[in-house]
Amino acid sequence: MLSSGEISVSSDKRTQFISITRQIVEFVDRSGWRDGVLTVYVPHTTAAVTINENADPDVARDMEWFSDELIPRSRHFHHSEGNSDAHIKASFFGSSVQVIVREGKLWLGTWQGIYFCEFDGPRERKMFVAFS
Repeated sequence: MLSSGEISVSSDKRTQFISITRQIVEFVDRSGWRDGVLTVYVPHTTAAVTINENADPDVARDMEWFSDELIPRSRHFHHSEGNSDAHIKASFFGSSVQVIVREGKLWLGTWQGIYFCEFDGPRERKMFVAFS
């Protein structure tokens, strides 16, 4: 049985919160994982992963908007690639989350989902998942 793997995700906007819960659930099902801890890790410095409400799509839209309002693109940043705002946002949200898996199911709250957070898109990205 595999204890780790990779999942791909595509963004179509510069800042975008993409629900990846279904992809994670399908990966857990295919892998046969039953009871343990799942880690989802984003190996990019301008993207992140978070857990938040997954019932109302306005929450993700509000998070996108507020991220851009809180940390806008600015010519005052020194980083030559012009994406310092994306690096800062990624650090705020973080590069990994952990979820308990119980009897083969993600042990999330009623309204929770897992989101890939794109801050420098559009891009093709990958995430690593590991189970222990």
